[in-house]
Amino acid sequence: MKHVFIILLLSVAIYNCKNSKQTVENKRNEPQSPKHLYIDVHQLGAGNVTAEAVAEAHKKDLKVQGKHGVNFIEYWVNEDTGTIYCLSEASSEGKITDAHKEAHGLLPVETFLVTDGVAAQVEGDSKFFLDVHELGAGNVTAQAVADAHVKDLEVQGENKVNFVNYWIDEANGKVFCLSESPNAQAVHKTHEKAHGLLPNEIMEVEVGK
Repeated sequence: MKHVFIILLLSVAIYNCKNSKQTVENKRNEPQSPKHLYIDVHQLGAGNVTAEAVAEAHKKDLKVQGKHGVNFIEYWVNEDTGTIYCLSEASSEGKITDAHKEAHGLLPVETFLVTDGVAAQVEGDSKFFLDVHELGAGNVTAQAVADAHVKDLEVQGENKVNFVNYWIDEANGKVFCLSESPNAQAVHKTHEKAHGLLPNEIMEVEVGK
């Protein structure tokens, strides 16, 4: 009788082991939600943000990002206006909000679904600027922005500007450009000469990853 009981226990253990392996295999084979690029914006107000505080908040984001299926790639901070832009990869906007909520509770006021351009090498000898173009819904395409960016690159050296990358939200007609430059005026002059599409705002930012 004792031997029969042991055999039954072994049979149950083998079955549970096979079932567990099958469950893991099924999860591996489940289709993954596609990832998209997003830029989310936090408006905390002038005097309420420091680069050091944002760096600490970003560390908290990184600790919980895996749980929410988010990859926080880079962020940009303007201390004067208390504005923070976060670039991340996720399957949905809600995942990003959930990650921020758990990490530190600082939620974005806007989130934009974007595509990016071709990144350039950072030279590291100038300040960073983020300029934002608001062209209106339906008034911008990725190809049009790519063409304009090529024109920027052709003349950027005249003003000692280095355009690092750009991101486009076609649905809302917004374009974000990150550059290295001696000042905001140099960025403005480069856009003006290249194609005449001037940004609605240009801000100096601290870059973090």
